[in-house]
This record gives sequence, structure tokens and C-alpha cells, in this order.
Amino acid sequence: MKHSKLTALIFIALILGIIVGQFAPNFAVKMHPFAAIFLRMVKMIIAPLLFSTLVVGIAGHGDAKSLGKIGLKTLVYFEIVTTIALIIGLGMANIFKPGVGFVAGTSEHALQMQTAGLMAATHAHTSVGEMITNIFPTSIVDAMAQGNLLQIVVFSIFFSIAICACKDKARPVLDLLNSVSQIMFKFTEYVMYFAPLGIFGAIAATIGANGLGVLKNYCKVIGALYIAFAVFVILVLFIVCKIVKISFRSLIRALQEPALLAFTTASSEAAFPKAMEIMERFGVPKNIVGFVMPTGYTFNLDGSTLYLAMAVIFSSQLVGIQLDLNQQIIIMLALMLTSKGVAGVPRASLIVLAGTLASFNIPVLGVAILLGIDQILDMGRTTVNLIGNCVATVVIARWENVFDYKKMREFVRQDIVESIKDEIGNFPDKDLVTEKIKEG
Repeated sequence: MKHSKLTALIFIALILGIIVGQFAPNFAVKMHPFAAIFLRMVKMIIAPLLFSTLVVGIAGHGDAKSLGKIGLKTLVYFEIVTTIALIIGLGMANIFKPGVGFVAGTSEHALQMQTAGLMAATHAHTSVGEMITNIFPTSIVDAMAQGNLLQIVVFSIFFSIAICACKDKARPVLDLLNSVSQIMFKFTEYVMYFAPLGIFGAIAATIGANGLGVLKNYCKVIGALYIAFAVFVILVLFIVCKIVKISFRSLIRALQEPALLAFTTASSEAAFPKAMEIMERFGVPKNIVGFVMPTGYTFNLDGSTLYLAMAVIFSSQLVGIQLDLNQQIIIMLALMLTSKGVAGVPRASLIVLAGTLASFNIPVLGVAILLGIDQILDMGRTTVNLIGNCVATVVIARWENVFDYKKMREFVRQDIVESIKDEIGNFPDKDLVTEKIKEG
């Protein structure tokens, strides 16, 4: 109920922003501070949330050696799939160019955007060596103060390794950071209560400054992202299931309830328990589900990773920054790390996007623009995250030769029986029901 109410308020704010922007443009432009305030609130979450969740995610399993073969195979699979997701995201962003010409006209707001882009361009084009050097912090306090996501990630990795080496002596610190991460998730939830106000300000100011024509560009962004999602699901997840000899159709059929829940609430947390239960019934051993699924929501957010790749390029195109191939590769390598830092919390990708843009001296204006339609974008990426992690559990189970095909067939059969139970009375012969089950 809490997520559905927030979703409803966000859509109401979106519609009100469009109306106010169209019919009261001068007043609407003055609503921009609401969006700016919300963005500041999002940015203040970055450092403590990323640091605590990443350390707990890496060091929470104890000695790295205890993860064994399953842990190594899981991380290798996650890295391969998320890298492909990044490549698809960057490729689609370069093909569709959703940020090019997004702000039309010569309004004062548009000119400010273009000026910000020109100023940022003088800083964004740095050498590869300088970019690599800059990911290592001279001070974690300074990195957190600046909101430099990459430097925080590097420090967190070394900190996690040290915790694993200290074992029991570091347990109090790990427990403390686990508590901090839980607090920050709740903190993030509170901040997101202000999302409708921020969205109203962002949309109203954008429409007020540029007119309704800008909505065509929003449609372009949404269309490009959902096409990218479809390409990823077909070219990656479907083929992976074929390789491990699992029916992708049956898996999607099994996941339809949690997938719908993830799509409508835009929250992985809402669908997570149900998805774990289904994967166990589908034939994946409990120990693999219990390890891969939670780890996946830190290290295998396929939909969010793909979105971040497109969003970074969109944000650079928006302000007139042309990133060459080398710079896009560096950004991709950066996102391979930064996208691992935040779990499946609604609007969490905005946090990572804001930090990544800041790390490469690209204005966070793109975050403000995307904020207005983030609910629609989040629905798609959350659903892909869920499906991607469920596929991952099947892959690891097959890799370990412990997947139960008999259990899968029984689950699929039972699912079909349940789906046609209400239709039995319409069949003249119950043998038709048996035939329908076999066809399914």
C-alpha cells in the first residue's frame, strides 16, 4: 500500500506539473527549487549508503575463501552479464541519441543548460591516465564531501578486504555498518516521500521553460530504454536459458506474479520474498537461492546497470558534451563498480547516476530531467533486475549440476493446472484438460 500510494502521488505530480507548466509557465519556472532541493536530499544519501552497503555486501560473507566455488562462479557470471548490459546501454544511447536536441528553443532556462554544458565540457575531457588516477582517494572524508562515487568504492573495497582479514576482531565494525545500511535504506525511503514534490517542480519548470514539445523527447527516452531492455532480455537472458537448457517461457510464466509486483511498485524489495520462494519451487536448491538472490541485488542489477549507461550518455548529450569512445569505455568501467553499490531500492539508480556524473564533472541536470519520468523508467529496470537475478540462480544451479528438472516440470505442471482450474467447467471432456497440460 505504501509503495502504491507513492506511485499514485508521483503520477499525480507528473500530470499536475505538465498542466501547470503549460498554463502557468512563469509560475512553473519558479517551481524549479523543489526539484533542486530533492536532488540535494538524494545527493546527501550517496556516501553513507554506498559505503555501508558495499562493505556489508563484500565483507558480510566473512572470509572470502569461504564463498568457495559458488561465490566465484556467481561473481564471474554477474560481471559478464552486467558488462553486456552496459555495452547494450551505451550502444542504444549512441544509436537513439535521446539527449540530442532535448532542450529546444532559446529560453533562458535552455541557455542556462547550454552554458552549463560548455563549462562542464572544459573539465570532462581529461586523459585516461588522469581519470584512473582520480579514482584513488587521498582522503575518504574529502571523497565523501565531494560525493565522488568511484573514490568511495575504491576505499570500500580495501576496507572490506581488511575486515575479512581481521575476522572476529572486525565483527563489531561490520555489525555497525550493517545497522548503518539498514538505517540508510529507511532514510532513503523517507527522502523518497519528497519525490512527488521534486517531480512536480522538475516537470513544471521544464514544461514552463520549453513548452509541451519537450514531452516528445521524454517519449524518445522511454522508448529507447524499453527497446534496450527488450534487446537485453532477448539477446542475453533468453540465450543464457537456452545454453543451460531451461525453458525461458516456463521461467517467465513462473515469475509472472513477482514480476508484475516489481513492475507496478517499482520496488525489488516488494517482489524479493515471493521470487525466492518460486525459485526454490522451480528446482533451484535453497542454499543457492539464499546466496545468489541477495548477492544479486547488490552485484547483478542488470536493468539498473543498462539504464545507468544510457542515462550517463543522455546527460552528457543533454548539455552538449561529446564523449569519445575512450571516455565512454572509462565510464563503462566506472559503472561496473558503482552500479554494484546500491541495492534494489526505489529511485536508488538516481543516487548512483548523480554520483557518477559528479565523478566525471558532468552536470547533474540530466538527473533533474529524468526525475520527471523516473517512475516509468524504474518500473522497467526493476522488472529486468528481478528476472535477471532469477535467471542467475538457475545458471549457477546448472553450473553446479544441482538443478532439479523433475521439480521444475512438476512446478510448471501445477502452475498450468492452477491457471485452467476455473475453466474446467467449460470443457465438455476432462481429457481436454490433460491435453492442455501437455501442450503447456
